[in-house]
Parts: sequence; C-alpha cells; structure tokens
Amino acid sequence: MDKWSKHDLLDLQTLSAEEIEHVLETAKSFKEVSSREVKKVPALRGKTIVSLFFEPSTRTRGSFELAAKRLSADTINMSGSGSSLSKGETIVDMAKNIEAMNVDLIIVRHSVAGVPHKLAENLNASVVNAGDGCRSHPTQALLDMFTIKDKLGEIKGKKVVIVGDILHSRVARSNIVGLTKLGAEVTVCGPSTLIPIGIEQMGVKVSYDIDAVIPDQDVIMLLRLQKERQEEHYLSSIREYAKTFGFNANRLKMAKKDVLVMHPGPTNRGVELSGEVADGARSVILDQVTNGVAVRMAVLYLTLGTKDVSKEE
Repeated sequence: MDKWSKHDLLDLQTLSAEEIEHVLETAKSFKEVSSREVKKVPALRGKTIVSLFFEPSTRTRGSFELAAKRLSADTINMSGSGSSLSKGETIVDMAKNIEAMNVDLIIVRHSVAGVPHKLAENLNASVVNAGDGCRSHPTQALLDMFTIKDKLGEIKGKKVVIVGDILHSRVARSNIVGLTKLGAEVTVCGPSTLIPIGIEQMGVKVSYDIDAVIPDQDVIMLLRLQKERQEEHYLSSIREYAKTFGFNANRLKMAKKDVLVMHPGPTNRGVELSGEVADGARSVILDQVTNGVAVRMAVLYLTLGTKDVSKEE
C-alpha cells in the first residue's frame, strides 16, 4: 500500500503518475477476479459503501455497484433528488446524516462541479467522485487508460485524439490530465465553439479538422454529443456535426490498422460514430465497460482495503 495513501479520489490532478500506474496495476488483479466462476473476493467485507447520485446514470452507477459487491462490501443506493437538495449546506447535511450511519465510503455524482470536494472537506468517510459537472470524472479516465494500456502495451508516446464537445466534457478533462501525466501526446478536435479557449495550457494540441489528425493517431476517443448543444447554438445542426466530425468507415480507412476506437457511452450512433465502426474490430467500447468494473474495484480497494487482493473466500 506504500504507493497509495489517498483517503479520497476526487480528481486526477492530485494523483502522481506513479499513483495512476498503481491503480492500473491493481486493476489487473481484479479483472482476473471478474473472469472467475465465483466473481468475488473478501477484500472489503464489513465495509459499507453508499452511492449518492444527483444525476441519472446507468453505466457508472451499475459499474460501481458491481465493483463494491465483488469486493464483498455492503452497498446502499441513494438518489439525491427533491427540492430540498440544491447546492451547498443541504447536500453536506444530507451526506453527514448518511455518514452518521457508520458508512465507510460515499460515491457521489453531481451536476455541479466541486460537490465531491465539498463533501470530502466535511466528512470523515472516504469520498469517490463519480462525475461532477464539467470538471472531472476520474474513474472514467482511469478505465480509459487501463483499456489503452491493455490493448497497446503502454501509454507513453502514444498519440490520442479526443473528438467532440471538449468544452462541456468532464471525461475529456480527466483524460487529458491522466494521459499527459503518463506521457501520451493528446490532441483535442471539434468545432471551434466546443473547444475551450486556452486549453493548450493543459498540454494538448488543438485541431478543428478531424481528417487532418486521424492518420497519425493510435487512439480515437469520441465523446457523446448532447442534443441540447444545437438548441444552445453551439452547433448549426447535429447532421452537420456528424458529417464534419463523425467517425465512420471512410474515416477509419484513413487511420492506422491497429487504431483503437473508444467512446465513454452512451453512444449516439450516426452522430459521433457509425454503427459499423461501433461494432467493428477496432472498437473497444465494450472492453471499456468490462474494464470499468475492474478499475472501480481497484479504486474502492485502494481507498478502503487492507487485505491481499489475491485472497479468495
């Protein structure tokens, strides 16, 4: 445990490259656990983990719940909805009441950036960020990095382009932080209205022409485009976006033979990528989902665990 001493996981900015690598290495062991006939280890037996989601979620919530159960933790799911739960102290008070039931860790997802950090400041229980506003989604980035390393052998020196709505994407921000810390060359690509001003300061290149960057990339990471972006006038039309930035079979032909096509999900087929590409041999979208459970097992274990991951019941 000498490579990990974090009480919470709130973002990747506060993790060193060594700590990120340690999560990825730990996740390897847990991926093997998930392939067994009995998909469970007693590493977190007796621990209680609460999922507190103020935003709808299927993949992330389900992945965390599976991860906790495979570690033998007791789990409780709570939805933070209702007029009494807005911002600030009300959320802290709710979390303190949950903590008073002697829970060990709270997984929180919220549409307002900084809420997990606020809870961590006010709770003794550990806090894991499952997504906050447009700011951070650390476990998604970790599972993306795990998938890249699993498929390509290493991350250092690999070229990754993240395509889409970078401006509103917590997935993009966390991936940029993590990938650059591990030595990847990251490019962001999308309409000028959806690329944040000054993002180059995060150590990335910027392109507004997907066709110009595709041939050199080892990884094409596509982001979900929310339909409200057209209503908010960031885009002329969804159809135009799909034509200009959508990744299809013709664009795949321009890429390296062993390129990885990634998407955090849920996918809008025919917008960010075609169904042919999503279901094709270069797509690792389902691998990302599989790896998400292993990575979240690693995060929960490292934050709370004291037992050897190899021990079986």
